Amino acid sequence: MNIIIAGDGEVGLYLAQALVNSNHNITIVDPQEDLLKMIETHTDLMTIMGDSTTIEVLQRANVRKADLVISVVHDEHINLMTAIMAKKLGAKKVIARVNTMENLSAENWKIYQELGIDGLVSPEDIAAHEIITLLKQTAATEVFDFSGGKLQLFMIKLEKGAPVIDKSLNEIASEYKYLDFRAIAIHRKRETFIPYGNDTFKENDLAYVITKPEAIDNLLHLGGKVPLKIHNVMIVGGGRVGRIAAKRLENDMNIKLIEKDKDRCILLTDYLDDALVINGDARNIQLLEDEDIRNIDAFIAVTNNTETNILTCLQARTYGVKKTIALVENIDYIDISQNIGIDTIINKKLIAASYMVRYTMGAEVTSLKCLSGIDADAMELIARPGSAVTRKLIKNLNIPEGSIIGGVVRGEDSYIAMGDFQIEENDKVVVFALPNAIHKIEKLFH
Repeated sequence: MNIIIAGDGEVGLYLAQALVNSNHNITIVDPQEDLLKMIETHTDLMTIMGDSTTIEVLQRANVRKADLVISVVHDEHINLMTAIMAKKLGAKKVIARVNTMENLSAENWKIYQELGIDGLVSPEDIAAHEIITLLKQTAATEVFDFSGGKLQLFMIKLEKGAPVIDKSLNEIASEYKYLDFRAIAIHRKRETFIPYGNDTFKENDLAYVITKPEAIDNLLHLGGKVPLKIHNVMIVGGGRVGRIAAKRLENDMNIKLIEKDKDRCILLTDYLDDALVINGDARNIQLLEDEDIRNIDAFIAVTNNTETNILTCLQARTYGVKKTIALVENIDYIDISQNIGIDTIINKKLIAASYMVRYTMGAEVTSLKCLSGIDADAMELIARPGSAVTRKLIKNLNIPEGSIIGGVVRGEDSYIAMGDFQIEENDKVVVFALPNAIHKIEKLFH
């Protein structure tokens, strides 16, 4: 595909890097000359300096031959204008990043569709949704739904004393005859691998598991996890992520939101009905103690400063907070953050990539999740009539190295994919894949 990415910083660069090994022709349009010089030094990507809302710049990027235009600058008005202009100038598909909730309403989305926009994504909205999901599934570090929750991807950290520690997959299968879940990947000491029969689980492993909803309790038991009751929640940062999360949680939980900007606190007080808004700096230990940090069940740090989010979460841990979630924008910090005790990491670059990378793939891919802390994706693909994946039992398929089939959704039913399972046309199939296997997997389903 010919892809144009309009950006003004790290999100656009990360998207380009995520796609650069996928045999796409990528052009980056960015107003920052220094960033483009750095990109040119480290990659073979085509770069154009300029304003993506101008006809001249888009024409220089050869927009009329573009299969996809993605605009992810920080100003949503530029993104919307870029997408509309690109479509008018001949781009086949256009996607824009937006920041305000109003743009995601059904009424506004219909207007944008009429203007030619094919997709809108708000990483902040998705981040808030992930936070809410994690407060409901408290024992998991990462959760993602496939086919409306008929299958789920769970990532859990294996605690000391978990029943599966030092046991192989074969031993677990022998001891527990009916398991409606399957381990599809293990992340251990900065390496990710797909486990097979003789591989054993170790303490502190991050285990990625595909599960049916009814098997979640059994999965958490074997992982040594105990569900937590979350009632008192402290949110640090009243930006878009914190504001949206507080609004959606305030009717069900006791919310305290700490924001150091006084003017923003006034706006938050008007926006929120039941949440308590506190003007202060969460790095102030006395403030945390005054706000009863010892009785907080979940601590969520989503300021614009990664270091503040990490440090305040670690501080909350010392006071016995059960669940900590941090917004970490530097991807290099994700693995470190997970290893030093923060339960869950939210990253807006990965969120944006999960949504947008799917548009670069075939129609078979219905959803995709870029996983935090590891260079791998979990995808849901449709088995097209006549595709190679429907011709043999799973155990006889030529599954690319670095990938594994985890589960299948057929109509209203879901199945954990074992070797003797036969995939049928129009099944939705959940696959875990490392980068070098993704496009080989697509061919199986095409």
